[in-house]
Amino acid sequence: MIILAATPIGNLGDASRRLVEALENATVVAAEDTRTTQRLLAALGVDNRPRLVALHDHNEKERSGVLVALARDEDVLVLSDAGMPTVSDPGYALVALAAAEGVTVTAIPGPSAVVTALAVSGLPTDRFTFEGFVPRKPGDRRAWLRAVATEPRTMVFFESPSRVAASLADMADAFGADRSAAVCRELTKLHEEVRRGTLAELAAWAQDGVRGEIVVVVAGAAPRAVDFDDAVSQVTELVGSGVRLKDAAAEVAGHTGHSSRELYQAVLARRA
Repeated sequence: MIILAATPIGNLGDASRRLVEALENATVVAAEDTRTTQRLLAALGVDNRPRLVALHDHNEKERSGVLVALARDEDVLVLSDAGMPTVSDPGYALVALAAAEGVTVTAIPGPSAVVTALAVSGLPTDRFTFEGFVPRKPGDRRAWLRAVATEPRTMVFFESPSRVAASLADMADAFGADRSAAVCRELTKLHEEVRRGTLAELAAWAQDGVRGEIVVVVAGAAPRAVDFDDAVSQVTELVGSGVRLKDAAAEVAGHTGHSSRELYQAVLARRA
């Protein structure tokens, strides 16, 4: 069995009883950084010394086969440095292979920087997307941000402290300077800070330098004022490009504010 285990994102007190028990009983642990895992074992007072296997971005494909084979006979505990494995961390290739090979995959849930930042951001939580790490190169970053500028759901991004000022400035350009956002820093740690404001305000604040682990939460785009007939035409164009009618109606409804059901019915009426 493959067991994905969430580890604390900062505060060791967030380690669950199930995580500690799993560490105490583990024989094989696949870890993003084995040194981090050794420190975690010591900090949690776990005396068990399981076999540690490094599983990171550079070796995951080659190690996955070995770990899946092991998991047929014994439990393999999978850890990232913080949070849940596979979420912007190693583990996806391993899980995909295990699923394809019929090996059971389960999880020990726990801390998540994504959900924690979303919860404290003060922005809508009913619908959201996780966009992962912002591209490092300025040109790639700007193009990528323009591509999600009309996303109507709240967006959650990871960013490094050294690039967050540049990313916030590019977000202000791509999304609009007045778009609401929150920068969540050092979540669950002693110096936790949540800074809320417009993207322009946050970009100016970040110019002085920002330290620690960073999660940026940005409000979704407001529905654009689009005439209903134009919206129906947009749905028709998407359907013509191969998108299912139901999906096309939902996509256009998301950025126009029109009812997806009404758009769906209008396209059917035009076909009649």
